[in-house]
Amino acid sequence: MRNPTRKSTLLFLLAGFFLALLALAVAHSYLRAWRMGPQVAMRAGLVRELGLSDLCLFTEARYTRHPSTADLQSAFQDHPMSLEHFPSGSIMEPPAHLLRGGRPDGAI
Repeated sequence: MRNPTRKSTLLFLLAGFFLALLALAVAHSYLRAWRMGPQVAMRAGLVRELGLSDLCLFTEARYTRHPSTADLQSAFQDHPMSLEHFPSGSIMEPPAHLLRGGRPDGAI
């Protein structure tokens, strides 16, 4: 016996499912933005008042200035076995995801 379900029907069902997921994701982002609106406005006012441009923990190397945007090899850009030559690199702890041995999103 052949299955009476056509491939086009499965395609449209799958497309509808993913469109529903997309609609839920968009609705969630709007709900979250609405809920976090007062906090975001308060922080934006503080940034404007203090004249802040970006997070800067240390002024030496780019991987200590902005740890969230640094690539993992930037500390060893001169040579893989090079020693740390900035004092701030020895003060700042590695990000938690590197200590866990996984990626920032928790996946392995």
